[in-house]
Amino acid sequence: MWKISGITFIELMIVVAIVSILAAIAIVSYSSQTQRGRRIDAVNSILSISLAEERYRSNNSQYGTLAQVWGGVSSSSGGYYSIAITNVTATSYTITATAVGAQTNDKSNGISCTPLVFIMSNGTLTKTPVGCWPT
Repeated sequence: MWKISGITFIELMIVVAIVSILAAIAIVSYSSQTQRGRRIDAVNSILSISLAEERYRSNNSQYGTLAQVWGGVSSSSGGYYSIAITNVTATSYTITATAVGAQTNDKSNGISCTPLVFIMSNGTLTKTPVGCWPT
């Protein structure tokens, strides 16, 4: 007598269910890391613009507009954030990076990371939301 061995349909369905759960966890984790990487793109753009503002201020009586310091480019290098400079005076400016597209769902520890705001006022720097900026 030959004994036929193999897997049953139920065993196969259990394996499929386990693989599906692991895939779902991996996709969520990957999505979160992708959004974080795109957020770093915005942070790098903001910090580069801040340096350009300081260079501009060293040669002028006040900080500059986006057109004056950044050539009018109004998006991050990856295109996931739109960039704006407001409240420009001799002693202060505000840079705001607002997420566009799928990046608008970006969160860090339950805090929405859009928009990212960088405020320089009388030598005091404020970055909000705090949990979304790298330490």
